[in-house]
Amino acid sequence: MESAHILGMRVDATSYHDAVSRIVAWARLRDSRYVSIATVNNVVEAYDSRDFARIMREADLVTSDGMPLVWAMRLLGIPGASRVYGPDLTPLILGAAEREGLPAAFYGGTPDALARLLAVVQGRFPRLKIAYAFSPPFRPLTPQENQQTARDINASGAAIVLVGLSTPKQERWMAAQKGLLHAPMVGVGAAFDFLAGMKPQAPRWMMRIGMEWLFRLVTEPGRLWKRYLKQNPRFIVLFALQLLRLKHSLRQAATSR
Repeated sequence: MESAHILGMRVDATSYHDAVSRIVAWARLRDSRYVSIATVNNVVEAYDSRDFARIMREADLVTSDGMPLVWAMRLLGIPGASRVYGPDLTPLILGAAEREGLPAAFYGGTPDALARLLAVVQGRFPRLKIAYAFSPPFRPLTPQENQQTARDINASGAAIVLVGLSTPKQERWMAAQKGLLHAPMVGVGAAFDFLAGMKPQAPRWMMRIGMEWLFRLVTEPGRLWKRYLKQNPRFIVLFALQLLRLKHSLRQAATSR
């Protein structure tokens, strides 16, 4: 599988089929892994934080959730890069889990959103076993609470853990649970709220042209203004500099031959 490094953070050129196949294979083995469905926010957080950069580096799979990362990968030499979007990937994982008889766990969301999500999932995937579901408090959990969560999920028999927290919280949680949970974890972010009908999704045409961020900013300005109005411009400038350095290096290499 090809990968590109965007501002130093690895993003894998996976696909929906490839991602689901890997996750299901890990689930059959009860393998402790974690998958990050990455956006521009992940890249900038990794650029700013050495600790978060390590967490992203140690992820077993990093998908390109947003079109800006897809375009960046193409500019870095992977023309076949495509989007693997959390709210679309989640039902594919659940459908595969239902067919394979793999119990699923859900960690994240508010109690109301989680309850609605479970109702939607049970309606769409009636043969799927939901082994565990928990809406954690917004405060940081103690090490003892995290260890108890791992014990509870393991005892439930869950083979796949879907994590619906925000970035970087969900990646930090998954990294801390790696080796403790006997199942792959997939950080799907806002997919819980979208699939539960708690938040509206951007129209597909806005997603295709990379303007989903504007729709989300308009619908959740208080929560997302900093992410989009501060992080996005920084990403554009920093990635442009990365491209300029790459072109300069290629030019120097060509002239030295």
